[in-house]
Amino acid sequence: MHVPDGFIDAPTSAAAGVVAAGAIAVSLRGARRELDERTAPLAGLVAAFIFAVQMLNFPVAAGTSGHLLGGALAAILVGPFTGVLCVSVVLLMQGVLFADGGLTALGVNITTMAIVTVVVAYALFRGLVKVLPRTRRSVTVASFVAALVSVPAAALAFTLMYAVGGTTDVSIGKVATAMVGVHLLIGIGEAVITSLTVGAVVAVRPDLVYGARGLTRKLKLRVNGELVDAPGTGPAPAAARTSPRAVWAAGLVASLVLAGFVSFYASANPDGLEKVAADHGIDRKTEDHDAAGSPLADYGVEDVDDARLSGGLAGVIGVGVTVAAGSTVFWAVRRRRCDGASPADTRNVPAPSRTTGV
Repeated sequence: MHVPDGFIDAPTSAAAGVVAAGAIAVSLRGARRELDERTAPLAGLVAAFIFAVQMLNFPVAAGTSGHLLGGALAAILVGPFTGVLCVSVVLLMQGVLFADGGLTALGVNITTMAIVTVVVAYALFRGLVKVLPRTRRSVTVASFVAALVSVPAAALAFTLMYAVGGTTDVSIGKVATAMVGVHLLIGIGEAVITSLTVGAVVAVRPDLVYGARGLTRKLKLRVNGELVDAPGTGPAPAAARTSPRAVWAAGLVASLVLAGFVSFYASANPDGLEKVAADHGIDRKTEDHDAAGSPLADYGVEDVDDARLSGGLAGVIGVGVTVAAGSTVFWAVRRRRCDGASPADTRNVPAPSRTTGV
């Protein structure tokens, strides 16, 4: 759903940019409360994973494809404020390096693909986990529903912005029907990817999933000043003791494989927005991307003739740049949190329990 330059007029794009900038500023402050020594490294990886999976367009209807937006996945794994930053980093890398999504439309893309998806998905996810049984399966189910709804919500947000500042005279009713309809189908793919990914992390390290924290905890007793498992609860399963570094390494390898190899087999059909734009004339005033001359434009490496190799190298470079940029941002946010904490705050923060689970 990357909006190119020319779909939305300058005043509306500027207003969306202000909204996006404000949301990012708020998210930078909010992320300080979400990021800790476990989630800060994971956040950079989440951004890279979203970048990789967004390269995997999947068919959803005749002549139409879709791809992950990632807002629901990021919010559930690392928190809503951090999730907005994750998706924003991805969109920035895509726009600047790969000429995907217009630069003047960056605010529009962040608003629809980062802010709307995160807010809708996380609000729905939290509501569902409060009423569902407190089990790992409930986390997966809530992830599925939240991701499914977030995609047509983003499509509706784009339609509203187009109604305000669209550059072509098109029936908004037809645009809304087409956008929400096709993105509801894309939402099914989003929901499958999100729930499988969240379920996999929950199975290995539930304490690393931000949205699953505090749902259920092992009963603890204080014995001689130390907390121990209550009789009958048993030790934490071996999977729960998997090293965060192992989880990070596995996620990075998966991202590299998806972007560097599997992406070659992605659907070549236009995505939902491209298809609707072509069918209804929204794209009549599309402008050339300012970064069209980038050596990585269109997810290929300049002067590499082999399509498979060119796309694979571009994907690997994209994952590397995104994980580096994301990790730098989140390390800096985490450092600000540590520097801003008073000694009393530090003493009063309990050490994380490795037996916390869902």
